[in-house]
Amino acid sequence: MRPRWCIPVATLALAGGSMLAFASMATASSAATRSGHVSMATRSGHVRAQLGGRAHMIRPFISLRRGRNSVTSSNWSGYAAHNGPYKSISASWVEPRGHCSGTTRHKYSSFWVGLDGYNSGTVEQTGSEVDCKSGKPKYYSWFEMFPKFPVIFSNTVRPGDHFHGSVTFNGGGRFTLKLSDRTRGWTHTEHKSLSRARRSSAEVIVEAPSSSRGGVLPLADFGTVHISSAMVNGSKISRHNPAKIIMETGGTRKDTVSRLRNGENFSATWRHS
Repeated sequence: MRPRWCIPVATLALAGGSMLAFASMATASSAATRSGHVSMATRSGHVRAQLGGRAHMIRPFISLRRGRNSVTSSNWSGYAAHNGPYKSISASWVEPRGHCSGTTRHKYSSFWVGLDGYNSGTVEQTGSEVDCKSGKPKYYSWFEMFPKFPVIFSNTVRPGDHFHGSVTFNGGGRFTLKLSDRTRGWTHTEHKSLSRARRSSAEVIVEAPSSSRGGVLPLADFGTVHISSAMVNGSKISRHNPAKIIMETGGTRKDTVSRLRNGENFSATWRHS
């Protein structure tokens, strides 16, 4: 069961000043508890989680401004190939440790691989998360076929865990989303369908998740996340002329993204909520 929210219009500014606007609506019926907790589960009921506060994993809420060699986004950073269609994206990363000091008690950050979202209205994605809830770090993992709401895996996640994620298009609107925690020895493989997915981009992203009520939420201090083996269609992401995405709001950069090393590895370092 999922609560009912409207996703705000996201505007994308492309080279030459042209504008592409799209809006996505995520609708289903449910009710939140008085404390604002939201319960989410798969149809089979085998995956269930309860998240405090607003539903914060609503995507995309992205506004990009193109520069000479990079773009800025209010809630994304990382790298995105964007001249699809693409068939697959994969990468590995190490779950960073969350630092939850400061006066803002609730902050959020996620790390994922996906197809679509950069210049389209769907995202097929899977990844992990570290949030600050009442000043304490919370770790978990998930998959999402946006505009549907995310599904949270029940497995334990800890800082230092080595993840590998992939999203693969199988034809006929069918996708396989696979996430493995190689440190703890578990893997989730999800087979999902989305006939209108364009597969126009393939990305490896650090994100400040968003709420339809409050927009982009404060970015949790994740220190530095190291991402490796970023592959698009089975080859290094650098071979697909990817855009470097820098997370920025009001001229303030929220993190620093390194250059691609060996065409497939990079890191992101937190700077500001």
